[in-house]
Amino acid sequence: MSYIEPHAHMVSRTTDDYERLAIAGCEALCEPAFWAGFDRSSADGFYDYFRQLTEYEPKRAARYGIKHFCWLCINPKEADDPGFAREVMALIPEFIGRENVLGIGEIGLNKNTHSELKIFEEHVQIALDYDLPILIHTPHLEDKLKGTKLILDSLASFSKLDRSKVIIDHVEEHTVAHVLDAGYWAGMTLYPESKCTPNRAIDILEVYGSENIWMNSACDWGVSDPMAVPKCALEMKRRKHTPEMIRKVTYDNPAKFLSQSPRFRL
Repeated sequence: MSYIEPHAHMVSRTTDDYERLAIAGCEALCEPAFWAGFDRSSADGFYDYFRQLTEYEPKRAARYGIKHFCWLCINPKEADDPGFAREVMALIPEFIGRENVLGIGEIGLNKNTHSELKIFEEHVQIALDYDLPILIHTPHLEDKLKGTKLILDSLASFSKLDRSKVIIDHVEEHTVAHVLDAGYWAGMTLYPESKCTPNRAIDILEVYGSENIWMNSACDWGVSDPMAVPKCALEMKRRKHTPEMIRKVTYDNPAKFLSQSPRFRL
């Protein structure tokens, strides 16, 4: 099968993972800016990270025939210090025009603090200023519903925001309806130990439908699986979903959303 991996943190993965993705049929991969597995001590660390996302990772992916795209931001886990966050955000204009940059993300909330919310809103304004799509991270476990509602309330204050250009990721059974009903795209993250298992994700598709929704692995430094999307596609096949349905959620939907960035090309 051919598919798109719309959310993966490949800076944390080995080159062998690119080979496995290519063998499984991955044509394009999108890497949001995120946490490095530890808190960076200066904006210079983010400068090098943005270079890694825009200069080096695309070359590593290209060795296996995979197109690499990325998103830029300071992630929610490191956004609780507004002064530091704004130092990092000041770097974004230097990188925003690079050929593999799709938009702003993954922004959002981690602990649902006032500072995180303020920096989130400043990121949204950057995306509006440059007319770019937005990828949003929602907090985990017991904070997810509260954080999702805070994010939706905040987004509603932006009168010029095109909701079709915003995807809210890591949705689960108790948040997906809030996101879709508000007119945003929803992302389901497939994790072995948290977020959605493949069967839970398929259950969500069977309840809420396949419009404006994608699935991703968000593979990173923790327990995660870069092959989660093709494994979920196999489980969909076992559960008698049609090839057309499988392709829609693993290829057509990501391509439709990501193509709102003029830099996304397959």
